[in-house]
Amino acid sequence: MALAKVILFDVDGTLVLTGGAGLRAMGLAFEELFGISGALANVPMAGRTDSWILTQLAEAHGLTSRPAELARFPETYLKYLPEEIEKPGPRKGVMPGVRELLDSLASRSDVHLALLTGNYRDGARAKLEYFDLWRYFKGGAFGDAALDRNALVQEALDAVVACGGPQVPAAHAVIIGDTPLDVACAAHAGARSIAVATGNYEPAALRAAGADAVFEDLSETAEVVSEIDRLGSRG
Repeated sequence: MALAKVILFDVDGTLVLTGGAGLRAMGLAFEELFGISGALANVPMAGRTDSWILTQLAEAHGLTSRPAELARFPETYLKYLPEEIEKPGPRKGVMPGVRELLDSLASRSDVHLALLTGNYRDGARAKLEYFDLWRYFKGGAFGDAALDRNALVQEALDAVVACGGPQVPAAHAVIIGDTPLDVACAAHAGARSIAVATGNYEPAALRAAGADAVFEDLSETAEVVSEIDRLGSRG
């Protein structure tokens, strides 16, 4: 019997790009709640959780004493996101090879797919449903309350169990993401990492971050699956 493996996918830059919809929706939500435009201009977003981004915005603009409005930010953001995701934008779409890879993995009984993303859960769902990818995932870990992405690995593995999947150690999980923070998250938990250069980072930067395997994109399905099998079988 093949050893059960859990594959944890990042969303933005790994599975899809929304053409800047998330950034625009966050900016609109922040402006509605606090009357500040352009608030996200200098806040790094790649690989960060949405909760971390909101905390940084609150500190940068002296808003930590306004918890009621800050608590309304997620729902306000999620009000704008479906509208913004319908608009055209740069590099908007499903990343190369993603559908084929998900189809290949979803057909296997020894592989269980879940999400590990900094997006709010409903934000991840809105993005992936737009591209018809949400159906591949039964659960995962999201950025609703997590400031630190590293805290999400065990949460994601627990979510797999809660959805009827296997209980596996982190060493048999493979995290697929597009930033050095995804790689660091895997290393912190003792999981394996596959980095893909479809976001903001070149392959050399992802290798330097310590990724176990690096691909330009996920279009070479057989090669990616082979790496998943190799890495997911190492304990």
